[in-house]
Amino acid sequence: MTVLHQESIAAPLAGGESLHIRRFKGSTGGSPVVMIHGAIENGRIFYSESGKGLAPYLAAKGFDVFVVDMRGRGKSSPSIGRGSVFGQTEAIMEDIPALINAVRNIHGDRPLQWVAHSWGGVLLTSFLARFPEQVKGVKSLVYFGSKRTIRVWNIWRILKVDLVWNIICPLACLFAGYLPARQLRFGSDSETTKFYRQSAEWVKNDAWVDTDDGFDYGAAVRKIILPPIWYIAAKNDHALGHPDDVRDFMNSTGEQKSRFTILGRQNGSLHDYDHINMLTHPDAVSDHFPKVAEWLQQHR
Repeated sequence: MTVLHQESIAAPLAGGESLHIRRFKGSTGGSPVVMIHGAIENGRIFYSESGKGLAPYLAAKGFDVFVVDMRGRGKSSPSIGRGSVFGQTEAIMEDIPALINAVRNIHGDRPLQWVAHSWGGVLLTSFLARFPEQVKGVKSLVYFGSKRTIRVWNIWRILKVDLVWNIICPLACLFAGYLPARQLRFGSDSETTKFYRQSAEWVKNDAWVDTDDGFDYGAAVRKIILPPIWYIAAKNDHALGHPDDVRDFMNSTGEQKSRFTILGRQNGSLHDYDHINMLTHPDAVSDHFPKVAEWLQQHR
């Protein structure tokens, strides 16, 4: 049985905050894989304290895995509160570069592979569009349930997006000064008001433009060739990463060697997975996690 080494790494930010990065590796450090979570989440979507999850699984397969808690989430410091003013612009322009620098301090210029869940895929693609010189340092990406816009119409979209995201969330931001999603029990972590407003703007509009400085990510991404990306959707993900919206995101991101998979019984999976248990279900270890490891092995 592989014995895993775990450690926490602090990546400093210019404003005095720091990102928490959880590292998983075996006795010999393999090629680096970096994981980034989505909105109202933290890095625990990829691991549990008992050693379960995709991050420990890949580490046991020989990868050196780095899981980030984005600014203010998880064990990053300080936590999001009323005075937190950063948003997704800062995530793209400051947090991801700080994360890369932390991994580079260990692996030098060795090419990275990335795994993202949900909105994390949007942030990563936005980062590569804004800093195209970074593309050469990325071998491949795996996106679980990543979408930018939500176009699907069903009862789950009405409840989770139109009611919760579009009505309850802005009211919560107004009263609390930030989005306390964990306390409201529809997320595992908080978001700042700015991050909520910026991401909500992108979800509902075709325009993929930074609300701070007007940078057009949609136009920029079509001018580059992205690394190979595997877009993984879940059959029972009815609103937050519906297969149709994941496919739309894939088709909107320009030239790339992409792969698209829906995790469901009809396609040979053990279960019809949803937005969260595609990464947390106990059977994922024997179902699709081996295929993710194979993808990363092929592209490293």
